[in-house]
Amino acid sequence: MPLSGAPSTMRAVLLTGHGGTERLVPGMVPTPLPGPGEVLVRLGGAAVNNTDINLRVGWYSKTVTGATDSAGPQAGASSDAGWTGNALTFPRIQGADGAGRIIGVGEGVSTERIGERVLIDPILRPAGLPLYFGSDVPGAFAEYTTVPEANAVQVHSDLTDPELASFPCSYLAALHMVSRAGVRRGQTVVVTGATGGVGTALIQWCHARGARVIAVAETAKHSALQKLGVEATLGRDLSLEQTLGRDSADVVLDVVGGNGFPDRLAVLKPHGHYATAGAIAGPLVELDLRTLYLKDLTLHGCTIPPPTLFAELVKAIETGLIQPLVAMTFDLEDLALAQQAFLRKEHLGKIAVRMPPGNQ
Repeated sequence: MPLSGAPSTMRAVLLTGHGGTERLVPGMVPTPLPGPGEVLVRLGGAAVNNTDINLRVGWYSKTVTGATDSAGPQAGASSDAGWTGNALTFPRIQGADGAGRIIGVGEGVSTERIGERVLIDPILRPAGLPLYFGSDVPGAFAEYTTVPEANAVQVHSDLTDPELASFPCSYLAALHMVSRAGVRRGQTVVVTGATGGVGTALIQWCHARGARVIAVAETAKHSALQKLGVEATLGRDLSLEQTLGRDSADVVLDVVGGNGFPDRLAVLKPHGHYATAGAIAGPLVELDLRTLYLKDLTLHGCTIPPPTLFAELVKAIETGLIQPLVAMTFDLEDLALAQQAFLRKEHLGKIAVRMPPGNQ
């Protein structure tokens, strides 16, 4: 089981409990060893995602009914605050996005894989319920991590590790959404939360499929979105139905949820598709079933994509079909500051995390 000189301990940021960013504590922990069928990855980059925040504050608990910034430590005390609806144990290492190099292999894995540059597929697929990297198992907010061999996908790219790490969680979620909704050439697609990691990824995937994008975001960021080639930009407080007209869009791709949900269904054409992979403005929405069945709409919940989509993502990275949009990069030890910047929502795209210089 060659480990190529991995140290016995590593730097990591530990989530010590539900609460604010003060719960993110840098420290030294044992370096993991790859088990049978696993590889050891020296991480060079990670990134911040909504799922990191949601898990930290306990938002996945059914006791929380508001926006992602409405949960508190008391919510996390419940038995269902984990990503899969189970209780969490602490401390734990988060981080759904990771890129680096394989430096060790477990039993049953060829040593020829040592040295490969890899991107980590965050969906682990053991027998039974799928697991999510950085939520159900230790993630990328550390110098090293272990994952099943299949989840360490070789990538050939001139991008930096933090740039590569900006892709897995957001771009895979976005690809899943456009795939489930059947986005295709000539369609009009409304994208909410358009300036975030998933939103900007959705814009790129829609353009790659030849669709027209109408982006919904705060007005201050409209000029930046126009540079991404969207057909139109709308403010978050505007009524889509009044602005675009009823039955004006083929697809709505939504990561916002909240009170605007009925308006998003109103603009869908008959036989239109709505897909969601988040609810940052609130998970509980009002649904008029008449809108759903009289217009023959299809609603898609998007969480666990088929494994073929990650291969499609890596190919798109390697060919330049999609590009990283990294607004800021923080050192690993400054993860709390990175999450604070993420929550201010002043950026466009992703916030990345770089590992100590020896890992680059």
